[in-house]
Amino acid sequence: MQNFDILRESKVDKTFRVAQIENDFDLNIEKSVEHFKGSFDFPESWQIGLIVGGSGTGKSTIANEIFSNNVIQGFEYTHKSVVDDMPKNMSLKEISKLFYSVGFGSVPSWLKPYHVLSNGEKMRVDIARALAEKDLIVFDEFTSVVDRKVARTTSIAINKAIKKSNKQFVAISCHFDITEWLQPDWVFNTDTMQFSFITGTDPKNGFISENAIIKNGENLGSITI
Repeated sequence: MQNFDILRESKVDKTFRVAQIENDFDLNIEKSVEHFKGSFDFPESWQIGLIVGGSGTGKSTIANEIFSNNVIQGFEYTHKSVVDDMPKNMSLKEISKLFYSVGFGSVPSWLKPYHVLSNGEKMRVDIARALAEKDLIVFDEFTSVVDRKVARTTSIAINKAIKKSNKQFVAISCHFDITEWLQPDWVFNTDTMQFSFITGTDPKNGFISENAIIKNGENLGSITI
Protein backbone atom coordinates (compact mmCIF):
# COMPACT_ATOMS: atom_id res chain seq x y z
CA MET A 1 0.00 0.00 0.00
CA GLN A 2 1.30 3.46 -0.90
CA ASN A 3 -0.03 6.33 1.22
CA PHE A 4 -0.06 10.01 0.41
CA ASP A 5 -0.72 13.08 2.52
CA ILE A 6 -0.27 16.23 0.45
CA LEU A 7 -0.57 19.70 1.91
CA ARG A 8 -0.01 22.72 -0.31
CA GLU A 9 -0.33 26.30 0.79
CA SER A 10 -0.26 29.45 -1.30
CA LYS A 11 -0.13 32.91 0.20
CA VAL A 12 -2.61 35.32 -1.36
CA ASP A 13 -0.91 38.37 -2.87
CA LYS A 14 -2.89 41.41 -1.77
CA THR A 15 -2.93 43.22 -5.10
CA PHE A 16 -5.41 45.94 -6.02
CA ARG A 17 -7.63 43.48 -7.90
CA VAL A 18 -7.50 40.92 -5.09
CA ALA A 19 -8.49 43.62 -2.62
CA GLN A 20 -11.43 44.58 -4.84
CA ILE A 21 -12.65 40.98 -5.00
CA GLU A 22 -12.33 40.58 -1.23
CA ASN A 23 -14.27 43.79 -0.72
CA ASP A 24 -17.00 42.84 -3.22
CA PHE A 25 -17.50 39.37 -1.75
CA ASP A 26 -16.78 40.22 1.90
CA LEU A 27 -13.68 38.02 2.07
CA ASN A 28 -10.40 38.20 3.93
CA ILE A 29 -8.17 35.39 2.69
CA GLU A 30 -4.56 35.15 3.79
CA LYS A 31 -3.69 31.85 2.14
CA SER A 32 -5.16 29.03 0.10
CA VAL A 33 -4.73 25.49 1.37
CA GLU A 34 -5.16 22.18 -0.46
CA HIS A 35 -5.00 18.92 1.49
CA PHE A 36 -5.28 15.51 -0.19
CA LYS A 37 -4.96 12.31 1.79
CA GLY A 38 -5.45 8.67 0.86
CA SER A 39 -3.69 5.53 -0.33
CA PHE A 40 -3.17 3.29 -3.32
CA ASP A 41 -3.37 -0.45 -2.70
CA PHE A 42 -2.11 -1.75 -6.02
CA PRO A 43 -2.93 -5.30 -7.07
CA GLU A 44 0.03 -7.65 -7.21
CA SER A 45 -0.02 -7.58 -10.99
CA TRP A 46 -1.54 -4.82 -13.09
CA GLN A 47 -1.05 -3.06 -16.43
CA ILE A 48 -3.69 -0.34 -16.71
CA GLY A 49 -4.81 2.12 -14.05
CA LEU A 50 -7.10 5.13 -14.02
CA ILE A 51 -7.12 8.23 -11.81
CA VAL A 52 -10.41 10.01 -12.41
CA GLY A 53 -12.46 12.75 -10.81
CA GLY A 54 -13.78 16.25 -11.16
CA SER A 55 -11.72 19.35 -11.82
CA GLY A 56 -9.78 20.55 -8.78
CA THR A 57 -9.99 17.25 -6.89
CA GLY A 58 -6.22 16.67 -6.96
CA LYS A 59 -5.77 14.20 -9.81
CA SER A 60 -2.54 15.63 -11.19
CA THR A 61 -1.16 16.49 -7.76
CA ILE A 62 -1.73 12.96 -6.49
CA ALA A 63 -0.37 11.36 -9.69
CA ASN A 64 2.84 13.37 -9.41
CA GLU A 65 3.17 12.33 -5.76
CA ILE A 66 2.62 8.61 -6.45
CA PHE A 67 4.31 8.25 -9.84
CA SER A 68 6.79 11.17 -9.74
CA ASN A 69 8.98 11.21 -12.86
CA ASN A 70 6.73 8.92 -14.91
CA VAL A 71 4.05 11.55 -15.58
CA ILE A 72 4.30 12.61 -19.22
CA GLN A 73 4.96 16.36 -19.22
CA GLY A 74 5.31 16.88 -22.95
CA PHE A 75 7.88 15.68 -25.44
CA GLU A 76 10.07 17.85 -27.60
CA TYR A 77 9.26 17.56 -31.29
CA THR A 78 11.91 19.08 -33.54
CA HIS A 79 11.64 17.26 -36.86
CA LYS A 80 9.50 18.02 -39.89
CA SER A 81 7.75 14.65 -39.59
CA VAL A 82 6.62 12.86 -36.44
CA VAL A 83 8.02 9.60 -37.76
CA ASP A 84 11.49 11.15 -37.41
CA ASP A 85 10.73 12.25 -33.86
CA MET A 86 10.48 8.64 -32.74
CA PRO A 87 13.56 7.05 -31.10
CA LYS A 88 16.45 6.56 -33.50
CA ASN A 89 16.97 2.96 -32.45
CA MET A 90 13.51 1.97 -33.73
CA SER A 91 13.06 0.55 -37.21
CA LEU A 92 10.40 1.95 -39.51
CA LYS A 93 8.52 -1.33 -39.17
CA GLU A 94 8.50 -0.99 -35.37
CA ILE A 95 7.37 2.64 -35.59
CA SER A 96 4.57 1.78 -38.00
CA LYS A 97 3.37 -1.05 -35.78
CA LEU A 98 3.40 1.25 -32.76
CA PHE A 99 1.49 4.02 -34.54
CA TYR A 100 -1.16 1.55 -35.67
CA SER A 101 -1.40 0.06 -32.18
CA VAL A 102 -2.44 3.41 -30.65
CA GLY A 103 -4.91 4.21 -33.42
CA PHE A 104 -2.67 6.61 -35.33
CA GLY A 105 -3.21 4.97 -38.71
CA SER A 106 -3.16 7.92 -41.11
CA VAL A 107 0.12 7.37 -42.95
CA PRO A 108 0.13 10.88 -44.55
CA SER A 109 -0.04 12.33 -41.02
CA TRP A 110 3.12 10.42 -40.09
CA LEU A 111 4.96 12.71 -42.50
CA LYS A 112 3.68 15.94 -40.93
CA PRO A 113 5.33 17.95 -38.16
CA TYR A 114 3.76 17.55 -34.74
CA HIS A 115 2.44 21.11 -34.45
CA VAL A 116 0.09 20.79 -37.47
CA LEU A 117 -1.59 17.59 -36.28
CA SER A 118 -5.08 17.56 -34.83
CA ASN A 119 -5.48 17.31 -31.05
CA GLY A 120 -6.46 13.67 -31.38
CA GLU A 121 -3.42 12.89 -33.53
CA LYS A 122 -1.12 14.72 -31.12
CA MET A 123 -2.46 12.68 -28.23
CA ARG A 124 -1.85 9.42 -30.12
CA VAL A 125 1.67 10.45 -31.08
CA ASP A 126 2.44 11.39 -27.48
CA ILE A 127 1.21 8.00 -26.30
CA ALA A 128 3.18 6.19 -29.00
CA ARG A 129 6.32 8.13 -28.05
CA ALA A 130 5.79 7.28 -24.38
CA LEU A 131 5.30 3.60 -25.17
CA ALA A 132 8.52 3.64 -27.16
CA GLU A 133 10.56 5.27 -24.40
CA LYS A 134 9.04 4.24 -21.05
CA ASP A 135 7.89 1.12 -19.24
CA LEU A 136 5.47 3.05 -17.03
CA ILE A 137 3.41 5.74 -18.74
CA VAL A 138 1.29 8.14 -16.69
CA PHE A 139 -0.73 10.29 -19.09
CA ASP A 140 -2.42 13.42 -17.75
CA GLU A 141 -5.54 14.92 -19.35
CA PHE A 142 -6.17 11.65 -21.17
CA THR A 143 -8.86 12.20 -23.87
CA SER A 144 -9.64 15.67 -22.49
CA VAL A 145 -9.04 17.45 -25.83
CA VAL A 146 -10.91 15.02 -28.11
CA ASP A 147 -14.54 14.14 -28.76
CA ARG A 148 -15.99 11.04 -27.17
CA LYS A 149 -15.85 8.98 -30.37
CA VAL A 150 -12.09 9.53 -30.59
CA ALA A 151 -11.82 8.95 -26.84
CA ARG A 152 -13.52 5.58 -27.23
CA THR A 153 -11.40 4.35 -30.15
CA THR A 154 -8.19 5.60 -28.53
CA SER A 155 -9.00 3.97 -25.18
CA ILE A 156 -9.76 0.63 -26.81
CA ALA A 157 -6.56 0.84 -28.87
CA ILE A 158 -4.48 1.66 -25.77
CA ASN A 159 -5.99 -1.26 -23.89
CA LYS A 160 -5.02 -3.67 -26.66
CA ALA A 161 -1.54 -2.20 -27.07
CA ILE A 162 -0.73 -2.33 -23.36
CA LYS A 163 -2.13 -5.82 -22.89
CA LYS A 164 0.17 -7.07 -25.66
CA SER A 165 3.21 -5.54 -23.95
CA ASN A 166 4.93 -5.77 -20.58
CA LYS A 167 4.34 -2.07 -19.90
CA GLN A 168 2.04 -0.20 -17.51
CA PHE A 169 -0.24 2.70 -18.38
CA VAL A 170 -2.06 5.09 -16.04
CA ALA A 171 -4.62 7.50 -17.45
CA ILE A 172 -5.55 10.69 -15.60
CA SER A 173 -8.91 12.05 -16.67
CA CYS A 174 -12.06 13.91 -15.65
CA HIS A 175 -14.11 11.66 -17.95
CA PHE A 176 -15.73 8.67 -16.27
CA ASP A 177 -16.91 7.16 -19.56
CA ILE A 178 -13.43 5.92 -20.50
CA THR A 179 -13.58 3.34 -17.70
CA GLU A 180 -15.69 1.06 -19.88
CA TRP A 181 -13.44 1.49 -22.92
CA LEU A 182 -10.03 1.50 -21.25
CA GLN A 183 -10.92 -1.39 -18.90
CA PRO A 184 -8.35 -0.56 -16.21
CA ASP A 185 -7.22 -3.05 -13.60
CA TRP A 186 -7.74 -0.44 -10.88
CA VAL A 187 -9.30 2.99 -10.46
CA PHE A 188 -8.67 5.78 -8.00
CA ASN A 189 -11.61 8.19 -7.79
CA THR A 190 -10.50 11.58 -6.48
CA ASP A 191 -14.11 12.67 -5.92
CA THR A 192 -14.33 10.14 -3.09
CA MET A 193 -10.63 9.35 -2.52
CA GLN A 194 -11.54 5.72 -3.10
CA PHE A 195 -9.34 3.03 -4.61
CA SER A 196 -10.90 -0.09 -6.11
CA PHE A 197 -10.32 -3.01 -8.41
CA ILE A 198 -12.61 -3.05 -11.42
CA THR A 199 -14.82 -5.68 -13.02
CA GLY A 200 -16.90 -3.42 -15.24
CA THR A 201 -19.61 -2.02 -12.98
CA ASP A 202 -20.92 1.53 -13.21
CA PRO A 203 -17.96 3.87 -12.53
CA LYS A 204 -20.16 6.71 -11.30
CA ASN A 205 -21.40 4.59 -8.40
CA GLY A 206 -18.09 4.61 -6.56
CA PHE A 207 -16.41 2.07 -8.85
CA ILE A 208 -17.83 -0.84 -6.86
CA SER A 209 -16.24 -4.10 -7.90
CA GLU A 210 -17.37 -7.67 -7.48
CA ASN A 211 -13.82 -8.57 -6.45
CA ALA A 212 -12.94 -5.84 -4.04
CA ILE A 213 -13.54 -2.31 -2.99
CA ILE A 214 -11.07 -0.47 -0.84
CA LYS A 215 -12.00 2.85 0.66
CA ASN A 216 -8.75 4.11 2.01
CA GLY A 217 -8.61 7.84 2.11
CA GLU A 218 -10.35 11.06 2.80
CA ASN A 219 -10.36 14.09 0.56
CA LEU A 220 -9.91 17.03 2.88
CA GLY A 221 -10.69 19.23 -0.05
CA SER A 222 -9.76 22.79 -0.75
CA ILE A 223 -9.79 25.12 2.21
CA THR A 224 -9.26 28.85 2.39
CA ILE A 225 -8.09 30.52 5.55
